[in-house]
Amino acid sequence: MKKKTGFTLIELMIVVAIIAIIAAIAIPNLLRSRMQSNESSAIGNLRTIVGAEVAYHAANYQYTIDFADLTGATPAYLDGDWGVTKSGYDFTLGGTVQSFTANADPSTMDVTGGKGFFTDATGVIRYAVGAAADATSTPIGQ
Repeated sequence: MKKKTGFTLIELMIVVAIIAIIAAIAIPNLLRSRMQSNESSAIGNLRTIVGAEVAYHAANYQYTIDFADLTGATPAYLDGDWGVTKSGYDFTLGGTVQSFTANADPSTMDVTGGKGFFTDATGVIRYAVGAAADATSTPIGQ
């Protein structure tokens, strides 16, 4: 008599159930770490914008509220296209020639990021959870 080899249906179902449980645990952690990475990138980009604005101010005795002034200068104060989403965040400049403002807001709140960020000529980066940040928001690190 020949013995049959292979897996039974119940054994295969147990393996599939174990894989599903592991995936259910791992996927939320992966998404959370991706949001944290996007937020860290947004903070770094805001620091770059502050540095570019300070350099622009030193050369022109005023701030700019247009990324085209920072990217189109010779030599450029910033590289790249800042009108597109970068790491899940949209960046905007505002303010006046005496004091600029810069915002980094998630393109999709609670998907690409959970915090909005703000900075101005003071260089202090502020955040708000679940909303756009402004000058009254909490500074990062507090």
